[in-house]
Amino acid sequence: MTPSVAIVGGGLGGLTLARVLHTRGIPSAVYELDPTPAARDQGGTLDLHEESGQRALAEAGLLGEFRAAAREEGEALRILDRHGVVRFEETADASGGTRPEIDRGVLKRILVDALPGGVVRWGAKVTAVAPGKLTLAGGDVVEADLVVGADGAWSKVRPLLSPAEPAYSGMAFAETKLSDVDERHRGPAALVGAGSMFALAEGRGLIAQRTGGGWIRVYAAVGTPDPAGLADRSRLLEVFADFDPRLRALVAESDSALIPRPIHALPVGHRWARVPGVTLLGDAAHVMSPFAGEGANLAMLDAAELALALAGHDDVENALAAYETAMFPRAEEAARSSADNLEASFAAGAPAAMAEQMLRFAAGH
Repeated sequence: MTPSVAIVGGGLGGLTLARVLHTRGIPSAVYELDPTPAARDQGGTLDLHEESGQRALAEAGLLGEFRAAAREEGEALRILDRHGVVRFEETADASGGTRPEIDRGVLKRILVDALPGGVVRWGAKVTAVAPGKLTLAGGDVVEADLVVGADGAWSKVRPLLSPAEPAYSGMAFAETKLSDVDERHRGPAALVGAGSMFALAEGRGLIAQRTGGGWIRVYAAVGTPDPAGLADRSRLLEVFADFDPRLRALVAESDSALIPRPIHALPVGHRWARVPGVTLLGDAAHVMSPFAGEGANLAMLDAAELALALAGHDDVENALAAYETAMFPRAEEAARSSADNLEASFAAGAPAAMAEQMLRFAAGH
C-alpha cells in the first residue's frame, strides 16, 4: 500500500524528500508558509558534499542540473588573521573539485521545477500538528499516513517527538551583502577571492562568501549576550576596531542592512523514541551551528534516506525505524564536529586552530 506523506516545510530538505518520493512513485504534499519560492532571501552559497548533498541529488535524478549550475571556482578558501595576513589558502583546483558551490536560491529552484505542479502548497500555514494530521489556517484538516517535520530550527512538528528546544550558543552573526563587487567594491572582492574567506580572532570573526551575480555575502561573528545589538553598524565596527581596514570594509561598505542571526543548536545527540506516523529531518531534527558545513547537506541526505526507506519497506513504521536508526548517529557526529569547530574558530590564538585543521584536511587529499 502506497503511503500518503504530508511534509511540513518547503526548504531544501522538504523539497528533496518530495522529489525523491516522486521518483519512486510515492505521492506527497509539501505545506510551506512562504507564498512563493522566492518570497524571501534564500541565503548564501552551499558546498554540496559528494557523500551527502550530491548523493541526495543523484537519488533525485538532478545531479546533472546541479553540475550545470554549480560554481567550481567557489571551492577556493582563505583563512586570515585580524591583520589581514593569510594563514591558509587553497585554490579551487587544489581542493579536488569535489565540493562545488551553488547558491541556495538556485538549488531551491532546481528542486521546485522538478516537482509536479500542486505538490508544494505555497502560502499554507500549519497551525496545529498531530500524528497523521495537520490543521491549516482557515480550518482545513489534512490527514496522511506520515507527517514529516522539515520545518527548521523552530519546528512545529518536533514537540510531538521531543521536548528539546534549540539553545543560543553565545555566538551570533550580523549578516549583510555587497553588490556588483568587481566594480563597486574591488578591495573586498580581491580580499575574498572567488570562494570563501574567514578572518578570525578570539570571540570575533568576519566571514565572507562570493555568490553568483557579483555578490559577496558577509557574516560578522561576535560572541555576545545581545544579538539584536549587532544591527547597529557603528557599534559593530567598534567591535572590529582592531581588524585591518580592508577587513572592516566588508561591513563599512555593505549595501544592505545588518540582520542579526543568533546561532542556536539542539543538544548534541538529540534523538527521540519512535512515535507512530511522524518523524523529522534536517534542522527540525538536529539544528547545529554552520561550522561543520553540514546543515543543508544533512537535510538533503536525511530526505533521500527517508524516501528510500519508505520505498523499500511495506510498513511505514519499519521504514521510520530504519531511517531514524541510521540518522541519529550520523547527526550526532556532525553536531559534535560543529560544536567543536565553533569553539575552535573563536578561541584564543584564532585562527591558528582552524588553519591547522585545514592544513591536515588538505594533506589528506
